Amino acid sequence: MVNSNEDYDRSDDLKRFEESKTGVKGLVDAGHNTIPRIFVHPSEALSDLKPVSDTPPESIPVIDLSGFSSDRHAALVDQVSRAAREYGFFQIVNHGIPQAKLDRTITAVKAFHEQPAEARAGFYTRESGTGFSYMSNVDLLQSKAASWRDTMTVRLGPADPSLWEHVPEICRDAVAEWDREVVRLGGLVLDLVGEGLGLSARRLRELSCLEGRIMVGHYYPYCPQPDLTLGLRSHADPGLLTVLLQDHMGGLQIKHREVWVDVKPVPGAVVINVGDLLQIMSNDIYKSVDHRVLANSCQEPRVSIAVFLNPGKREELYGPLPELILPEKPALYQRFTFSEFMRRFFTKELDNKSLKNYFKI
Repeated sequence: MVNSNEDYDRSDDLKRFEESKTGVKGLVDAGHNTIPRIFVHPSEALSDLKPVSDTPPESIPVIDLSGFSSDRHAALVDQVSRAAREYGFFQIVNHGIPQAKLDRTITAVKAFHEQPAEARAGFYTRESGTGFSYMSNVDLLQSKAASWRDTMTVRLGPADPSLWEHVPEICRDAVAEWDREVVRLGGLVLDLVGEGLGLSARRLRELSCLEGRIMVGHYYPYCPQPDLTLGLRSHADPGLLTVLLQDHMGGLQIKHREVWVDVKPVPGAVVINVGDLLQIMSNDIYKSVDHRVLANSCQEPRVSIAVFLNPGKREELYGPLPELILPEKPALYQRFTFSEFMRRFFTKELDNKSLKNYFKI
């Protein structure tokens, strides 16, 4: 229940919630009809949840990949490049992944989150030593307000054969199969965005940009007070690209021209978005944009699966690519190791967080 007592001690509620090890799903299963105060966001963070205009909103580009290997290749490069420059987000269809695999991935992640509480609790941890973890809110202990979702995380790369023995059996095969599809599709999209910068087709792959993959499987259960919280607060992703599979429920929004735009689910589509590292490497040609997820007001849970494509070589230096540094456009960012980059990402709460400004020259 929302508590107005000035003596309210948030740490007690945090401790109680964290020690339950059952996440937001546990609160829903317990029959809560109000959200605990730790999930209530300040009014200024919620002031723009409702549309302020009757003007039909924009929609992000939907790109058909069916002509990738044909004479449409140049047109595809142009479409992808334009979407990455103007929106930072786009959806792709006819990408070669059968609908059955998309459905199986979503079903498996949902099944993990809907196991009995005691089964989920056995995986609840903020440590990622085994390569698999389950928790609610990665920044729960740092944030001013928690968001209404739970997350399973799988560290898919660099390759570790022992990983799969730690991934729960209920979703293991589907996650492994999805990872193979993401490597194929992610490589293809990396080639397209690289060519859109005037680089050789495999330039970004050569930087081990497919090797540091991390998957998160988000579960957004019904929220009894969706106007008081969010499913995922506004933020920009830190890596190169994110490959996102969302179900039919909707709720994802991106900020475009200072207006929140819905990323409406398209049947069979996969969502791609630019991360901060790619904006930096492109020397600000591509745009990493803020996005968020609204709290789920429907009885049916929302599920999404994001795979972050990150460099596998964490101690190498990254910054604007040499090919994109010109006399008329010098480097806009300093160089840094990916380890330092991610360390700075995780030392702050996930709230309007972007690393771009920190590394600006």
